[in-house]
Amino acid sequence: MAGQNFPTKLTVPAEHAGGRLDRFLVSQVPEVSRARIQQLIAGGQVKVNGDAAKPSLRLREGDQIELLGSPTPPPLKAFAEKIPLDVVYEDDALAVINKPAGMVVHAGAGARSQSGTLVNALLHRFGSLSDVGGELRPGIVHRLDKDTSGLIVVAKTDLAHRRLAEQFSRRTVKKTYIALVHGWMKQERGTITSAIARDRIRRTRMTTRARGGREAVSHWRVLRRIQSRFGRFSLLELKIDTGRTHQIRVHLASLGHPVAGDGLYGAPRELKDKSGRKLALERNFLHAAAIELMHPQSGAPLRLARPLPPELEDLLSHLERD
Repeated sequence: MAGQNFPTKLTVPAEHAGGRLDRFLVSQVPEVSRARIQQLIAGGQVKVNGDAAKPSLRLREGDQIELLGSPTPPPLKAFAEKIPLDVVYEDDALAVINKPAGMVVHAGAGARSQSGTLVNALLHRFGSLSDVGGELRPGIVHRLDKDTSGLIVVAKTDLAHRRLAEQFSRRTVKKTYIALVHGWMKQERGTITSAIARDRIRRTRMTTRARGGREAVSHWRVLRRIQSRFGRFSLLELKIDTGRTHQIRVHLASLGHPVAGDGLYGAPRELKDKSGRKLALERNFLHAAAIELMHPQSGAPLRLARPLPPELEDLLSHLERD
């Protein structure tokens, strides 16, 4: 078993009789994190008297506990998986993919599953990608949120990756998004410059209200104003100078205009009219519609675009028809 001084077998003493299995293990194996203990139990790698047990199992004096897993989880590594991809552009240096909403770009420490990611699909399609991002993020130069669709650039070689990353760092890559937000914007266009930081209370959220945030700049303009039986909406075009986590979503929410479908930042998950009729939103109405950059090998400008996916076009048509 990997890990120094990691016990494989424990006997429950009298003073711990009646206590929960997970709490007992946390107290007896301090070199292993609480989260890892939970993983071992959930994976059936903790046996009590020879049988797999639940975290809430109440222990008895003399129970024999056996730990079968490693004290640290195995390192995450991407693997090839046959998943359809919409490849917008491809050559020997890079590829541009039109990512669907609902697909995670790459697995992470907090991911429930390592399958179904964009990286897995890329490895199956292209075989090899740049190694700059490591084994978990091969080829990934920038990211899109899980529920955001649209264009994402992938590097096939290390040289292309470094040159593309430099363009993102210098902010010469131009990215255009389309978003539908609740309410009518007061102006026709504007720029949001609020710094963004992690929310200290809800760690899955970002916020513009905390101190010490990172610079973030988003430019927006109104494409259409919609009056529907489900309320008022603004269809926006956005260009961002920076690429902070949830940047567009948190910036628009800070103005009181959350992205439609974005429950994390205050938008309802379903729309209701006065008669009680409902319209469900299965995803955020945010689409990375266009990207413009310099080719990492030739230096020639490369601009690519993709229209809204069918589910967003259908929602727009529904709102405007009503």
